[in-house]
Amino acid sequence: MIGEVLPGSARVAITGVGAKAPDRIVTNHDLAELVETNDEWVVERTGIRERRFAAEGEALSDYAIPAARIALAQAGLEGTDIDLIIVCTLTPDMVFPCTAALVGDAIGAKNAAAYDLSAGCTGFVYGIAQAYGMIASGLASRALVIGGDLLSKILDMHDRGTVVLFGDGCGAVVLEKVAKGGFLGFELGADGAGGKDLFMPGGGSRIPATHASIDRGDHLIHMNGREVFKFATRILVASAEHTLARCGVTIADVDVYIPHQANMRIIEYAVGKLGIPQEKVVINVDRFGNTSGGSIPLALADAQAAGRLHDGDLVLMTGMGTGLTWGSALIEWNGTGEGR
Repeated sequence: MIGEVLPGSARVAITGVGAKAPDRIVTNHDLAELVETNDEWVVERTGIRERRFAAEGEALSDYAIPAARIALAQAGLEGTDIDLIIVCTLTPDMVFPCTAALVGDAIGAKNAAAYDLSAGCTGFVYGIAQAYGMIASGLASRALVIGGDLLSKILDMHDRGTVVLFGDGCGAVVLEKVAKGGFLGFELGADGAGGKDLFMPGGGSRIPATHASIDRGDHLIHMNGREVFKFATRILVASAEHTLARCGVTIADVDVYIPHQANMRIIEYAVGKLGIPQEKVVINVDRFGNTSGGSIPLALADAQAAGRLHDGDLVLMTGMGTGLTWGSALIEWNGTGEGR
């Protein structure tokens, strides 16, 4: 599914950004005490030097709520101004109620529509596309989209293939109508045939929690790293190219590129194939690892904090993940919300 914003459509932009990650830093040296690995091996293959792990007893909302409050403050809004909340995550506080409703209660968005969205590492792109559509159509006025995961809660701490890759973190954005700039186009897609390559089999209606399913590790991440790598390197490039082509711009027009922070080798491959200069690429995978739904919004917050986002900049975001899903979004940055 791909499309550019139609002429005459309402302009919708991101006007506030917030992020929150755990304080606990887990280095490759720390993980070497759990699995057979070392810092050099992990850095060479992934580019990851450290990641954050949440504390025991903490849940996603413990990070989603402060990230949301930061984004709201930056947009100059209160929780009561929000009428749609989407939390994009694989690790909600619980199966139900949705974490989005818990966030809404905490920030005072008492009457906002709220739901969780499960599209893995692509979740944030799916979420902002849905929020854009709701606002542009008039079904919502201002939306809060949160992307985040506490993947440490579902990691097999003795599986070297996954434990070195994933971390915890959360980012949030406010979307609303503006007079200039805003989203120019999106692409979203999924190939369920690849679902077997990155999944958690337990916890749903097919394999509910039992002593046997827990003992088998059914409630932990399972990944076919080779197949996911092949998919990611292909789709990051293809999705970005399709989105730019439909929006009538080229990679040379892009000022800031924010890819999903899965693995440095994947990012480097995509950057090389796209031909985008390194100085335009936002990378924080070395400090956070792969935070799934939190990946792109955390990188967006980093880019903003570093002064890399300016009004009028074209910002390209592309994600891919379990499903297997993928998605891209192109936005003309108007972080001040000028003219709203």
